[in-house]
Amino acid sequence: MKICICGKGGSGKSTVVTLLTQAFRKVGKKVIVLDSDESNTSLFWMLGFDRPPQSLMDFLGGKKKIQQKMIARFSRGEDEPAMSIWDMETIQSQSMPAGYALEKDGVILISTGKIHQAMEGCACPMGSVSREFLKKFQTGDEEVLVADMEAGIEHFGRGLEAGIDGVVSVVEPSLESILLAKKIMDLSRSAGTAFYGTILNKIASKEQENQVIGRLNDAGVKPIGSIGFQDALQNACLSGRPLSEVSLSMDLSEIAEKLLQKQESGQ
Repeated sequence: MKICICGKGGSGKSTVVTLLTQAFRKVGKKVIVLDSDESNTSLFWMLGFDRPPQSLMDFLGGKKKIQQKMIARFSRGEDEPAMSIWDMETIQSQSMPAGYALEKDGVILISTGKIHQAMEGCACPMGSVSREFLKKFQTGDEEVLVADMEAGIEHFGRGLEAGIDGVVSVVEPSLESILLAKKIMDLSRSAGTAFYGTILNKIASKEQENQVIGRLNDAGVKPIGSIGFQDALQNACLSGRPLSEVSLSMDLSEIAEKLLQKQESGQ
């Protein structure tokens, strides 16, 4: 199964990706995490790695070389969502060279790349690399790929969702986040990709949870789980500690099982 986690900036996508990764491990799955957010640099330590992996951008020769490939394909009339950057026909977890896929405790971390300096140019090459990686990556029977997407919805314009099984939106208690979840659902379905639902995050009370769920239901968006606001999570993120060290008051295994069931049923 391959799923991508979307949402507005600051909604807690990387936190949800990390907690879902832990939940999938608890139900016996090996997890491949694709860090496709070019601006957020926290995911590796949230997952318990002491360093980030070398980027797929570097693996393919660097941003300049990828841009040259894209320009050549544009000149031949190819659209970005259809063009090919990778020479490999298929990609599997074991086919990635050491350093580009870090593994620890049944979790493999892969990163598209990050923006490191001002005036670096557009993120189009990173989007193209992520899109084709997701399309060509083949998960094994007991593997789940979870992609941490860039904030917002720009990745839909690059066709990143074409290579996955389903989309999950993270919703924090704000109207902006709820409206964006509706947009993500509509874009997923228009792209022919299953929308698995939303995971509520940073929920302060049962009353607030009910209010958010009510607004989501009004928009026709189905929640599949909720994560309460917890000081322990916030403190871990503040200190840069792995989230596996946090004692949580909830278990996300039920959410992980729901997602696996949706993939099996083709919902």
